[in-house]
Amino acid sequence: MLTNLYIENIAVIEKTSIDFTEGLNVMTGETGAGKSIVIDSINAVLGNRTPRDLIRSGADTALVCAEFTDPSQKAVDALREYGFDTDDGSVILQRELNTSGKGKCRINGRPASVSILKEVGAYLINIHGQHESYELMSPDLHITYIDKLGNLHDDVEAYREVFQRYKSLRAELNKAQLDDSERARKIDLLTYQINELEEAELYVGEYEELTEQRNLLENRERIAEALNETREALNGGEDTDGAVQALEQACSALSNITDFLPEADALLQRLQSAAYELEDCAGEVTGLLDDSESDEYSLEEIEDRLDLIRRLGRKYGVTIEEMLAFLENARKELDTLERYAENREALEADCQAALRQAKILAKNLSDRRREISVQFSSAVREEMTFLDMPNVQLVIRQESCELNSFGCDDMEILISTNPGEAPKPVSKIASGGELSRMMLAIKNVLADKDDIDTLIFDEVDTGISGSAAQKVGLKLREVSKSRQVLCVTHLAQIAALANGHYKIHKDVADGKTYTSVDKLDRTGRIGELARIIGGVEITQATLDYAAEMLKNGAQ
Repeated sequence: MLTNLYIENIAVIEKTSIDFTEGLNVMTGETGAGKSIVIDSINAVLGNRTPRDLIRSGADTALVCAEFTDPSQKAVDALREYGFDTDDGSVILQRELNTSGKGKCRINGRPASVSILKEVGAYLINIHGQHESYELMSPDLHITYIDKLGNLHDDVEAYREVFQRYKSLRAELNKAQLDDSERARKIDLLTYQINELEEAELYVGEYEELTEQRNLLENRERIAEALNETREALNGGEDTDGAVQALEQACSALSNITDFLPEADALLQRLQSAAYELEDCAGEVTGLLDDSESDEYSLEEIEDRLDLIRRLGRKYGVTIEEMLAFLENARKELDTLERYAENREALEADCQAALRQAKILAKNLSDRRREISVQFSSAVREEMTFLDMPNVQLVIRQESCELNSFGCDDMEILISTNPGEAPKPVSKIASGGELSRMMLAIKNVLADKDDIDTLIFDEVDTGISGSAAQKVGLKLREVSKSRQVLCVTHLAQIAALANGHYKIHKDVADGKTYTSVDKLDRTGRIGELARIIGGVEITQATLDYAAEMLKNGAQ
């Protein structure tokens, strides 16, 4: 569960730390006090998209840190998959935002990406906001409720794998099923491209080799001049001795005195080694000179070859590696087109086999969904009856459709809230308050399927009051017996049932707005409940009534 939330420089919150408790936690406060900022902060630390203007005015950075204890096994598995340790039974998510847009994320003190934060966060908290209630008006999502209740995730994934294979084969078959003229045109084009590349006889590294040879040829005169000068310095010219001859003379002279001066022998050995090395260098210089005068290609031939490579590169790829890869793919495509009849027959057989398998799996899914829909309707209707909607009728419309990523079912929840009215689409019947209660009912029915320890309900009390509000509160408290629940509410009936009550209030100092979050004791809760009930003027009667509500809520 979420044990602590630390917020710094988020909107009008300069700095606050909130310690949440087990069970039902409620947050109340005046309109505009900043209740939504707490939810925005949680969204941020869960890796959701966050606007830059969420950072407090005048600050360069903002920070949100959330600490969780005893995470679910799915959360632990997700963390371990990315190499994060959870041996101490706690998880700390941290996200730093800055005005440049380059924020930082950490999990248990180690760097993480926003995407990892989002994936891990999905196993820690489920946020239900007002917008989610309105998702009920999107029939495309209704099928997911049925699949979740029936634990059909693995069955849906197995079907999708086969369906995707069928789609790939179908696309490949459509690609192969060109008309004769189009196929002939494609064969001609591929044949021309293959011939052009094969005739070029390209090989990897050729461009670099040619460039090196061109550089040598362009500097031939400088190279020859330097080599001739070096050779003459070593071997001498017509009228002068070179270094080799001079060294040989030195060796000869020194050898005449070694009998009389033994210590000169070591020097003679060194000079002789140097003489051999100079002779070897002179030979290599002569070889380099001969090579430079007998190049395999002329400069014009090399320029023509480089121009050919550049011209082919504009058609088939920037590098020779890319051009050779294009050639290989073209050969394969040409082979496929030339063996069209043989390939088409095998492709059609594979495609039909995949389609048959997809239809079987889709039919099995459809049958399972039909059974689960009855359970879903009954369970949600029972929950909604408790939530002060005793006359509600709920049915699931299930019709066959073309295969898609969900199977062969078109499903939609139909509802009737008044006796004598036939069930109709949710978008045509339900009010805001009814949508909120309906989503709460669905959440409760699916609660055991989520394996998420913390649920957040943001303004689930929209459009309701009186006994309906009381029952929504009771349902929230019921849900909170098996997991932690956080709820933003405007209603005293719900707030009175909480295990932990937090007041969000706004103050102005030195021309700046500051929002704070305080956990209320019993006296503070009575005062806050009285404020919600009584408005501007809080009488003793209002305080007594609030105290009675709190007493009854604790029972």
